[in-house]
Amino acid sequence: MRRTLAVVNQKGGSGKTTTTVNLAAALGERGRKVLVVDLDPQASASSWLGIKDGGRGLLDVLTGNGNLADLVHNGNIYANGNVYAVPSSSWLVGAEKALKVGAETILRRKLTSLPDSWDYVLLDCPPSLGVLTVNALAAAQGLLVPVEAHVMALQGLAALLKTVDVVKERLNRSLKVSGILACRVDSRTRHALDVVDRLREHFGDLVFKTIIRENIRVAEAYSFAQPITEYDPRSAGAEDYRALAVEVMRQEKKL
Repeated sequence: MRRTLAVVNQKGGSGKTTTTVNLAAALGERGRKVLVVDLDPQASASSWLGIKDGGRGLLDVLTGNGNLADLVHNGNIYANGNVYAVPSSSWLVGAEKALKVGAETILRRKLTSLPDSWDYVLLDCPPSLGVLTVNALAAAQGLLVPVEAHVMALQGLAALLKTVDVVKERLNRSLKVSGILACRVDSRTRHALDVVDRLREHFGDLVFKTIIRENIRVAEAYSFAQPITEYDPRSAGAEDYRALAVEVMRQEKKL
């Protein structure tokens, strides 16, 4: 059974793209075939996966009759060749205007037509709760929420979860929070550890046991269009994302 996970947080800089790309690579290392769908007009996931210009293909598919499968790239070959992508570009900015009210389930219909070639579809969402993110929430079975280890991030998380409840009620009753992921955790500071503690206190088992430690090597990996598991396989970042992949895969038994 294919799992579709939306990686969502309306706050910029929370680690959505970093989580999407490096989780995809870590899952790919373990033999899972993963399709990354880049829904962010900034196209950072596409760049990280070695695709320089996604063109207007995704916009045309979402606003017309095209097939999502025709846009799939297998760019930089890593993770045993198991990571593929549907790239984005700045053209996707037009989707917010082109997709009218009632278009919240277009992505779900397009994903349904995909062949059964992938074990996971990861939807990298833009830093807003606009029509693209709502489409992702309507299409996904699970929600993965990266949260920066800063107290201000907790307020945004509460607002996001309220939106999720509305989408679940109106568009996608099967939507569940697969996990909240504490990112950019600087274990040298008491503040970051306090935020992680507060997350666990408020959300319990919804918070992944894995935390993503602050690691400059992850930022460097983006510059080389490689996931951290390839760029520095022995780094703390690679270790963290591999641990996250194991947790995500364990959830398969509960489906």
